[in-house]
Amino acid sequence: MEAVLFQVLAGLATGGIYASLALALVMIYQATHLVNFAQGEMAMFATYIAWSLLNAGVPYWAAFLLTVAFAFVFGVLIERIVIRPVENAPVLAVVVVFIGLLVILNSVAGWIFSYTIKSFPSPFPAALGIRYMSPHQVGALAVTLVVLALLYVFFRFTPLGLAMRAAAQNPVSSRLVGIRVGWMLALGWGLAAAVGAVAGMMVAPIVYLDPNMMSGILLYAFAAALLGGIDSPGGAVLGGLVVGVLENLLGAFVIGNELKLVVALVLITGVLLVRPSGFFGSVQVSRV
Repeated sequence: MEAVLFQVLAGLATGGIYASLALALVMIYQATHLVNFAQGEMAMFATYIAWSLLNAGVPYWAAFLLTVAFAFVFGVLIERIVIRPVENAPVLAVVVVFIGLLVILNSVAGWIFSYTIKSFPSPFPAALGIRYMSPHQVGALAVTLVVLALLYVFFRFTPLGLAMRAAAQNPVSSRLVGIRVGWMLALGWGLAAAVGAVAGMMVAPIVYLDPNMMSGILLYAFAAALLGGIDSPGGAVLGGLVVGVLENLLGAFVIGNELKLVVALVLITGVLLVRPSGFFGSVQVSRV
C-alpha cells in the first residue's frame, strides 16, 4: 500500500508538470485550432536561458522570473514573425511551420549549448520534502498549482484575460466590439510560452538538461490535453494529473519503467478512437 501511495504522489508531482505544458498546448489550440508541435522545444530553449543565467551567478528565483519574462517575449515574437504571415495558409502549411520551428529550436540549442547532458539545480530545500515525496516533487507541484491558479484568476476576472478568451473563441465578434484580436492572440502565445518555460524549469532537475529533454514530456502533455479536452484548459490540467498518476502506477507495477512512454501513446490512440473531444472538450456539430 505504501508503494502505491508513493507512486500516486510522485505521479501527481510529474502530472502537474504535464498539466502546465498541456495547458500551453490548449492555449495555442484555442487561438489557431492547431497543435503547436514546437511547444516543448520552446520550453527547452527557455530552460537553457535559465541555466545560462544561473551559471552567470544570478540567484535562482531571479533567473526564474527573468526566464519567464524572456519566454513571454519570445512567444510573442514567434507569433508576430513566424505564425502571423501564415495564419490564413492551408492547415498543412501551418503544421509544417510548427515542425520546422521544432527542428530549428532543437538545432540552435544544440549548436549554442552543445548536446552534452547538463545538470539543472532544484531550488527547494530538503525541509520541504514529505514522507512519500522528494523536496523537488513537493516544490514543483506547488509552483505548478500557483501558476495554474494565477492563470485562472487572470482569464476569469481581468479585462485583458477576458478579451484574450473572447479573441480566441470568436475573433469576428471580438473585432466588432473593438478588441485587437491580433495582439490578443500574440499575448496568448506569450503566455503559453511562459507557462511552458515554467514546466521546463521544473522538469529539468528530474530528466537533466539537453536539447531533446522535452520530447517525451511533450508526448505526455499531448496525451493529457487530449484526455481532458484539447479546447478545455481545466480538462488539460486534470488530464495532466491523471496521466502522471497512470504513468507511474503502470510503469511501477504493470509494464516497467522502460515502457512508460507506451502509456501516453495508448492514451492518445484510445482517446482519438473512443472520444476525440476528450472528457471536457466541446463536441463540434456541423449542419449538413
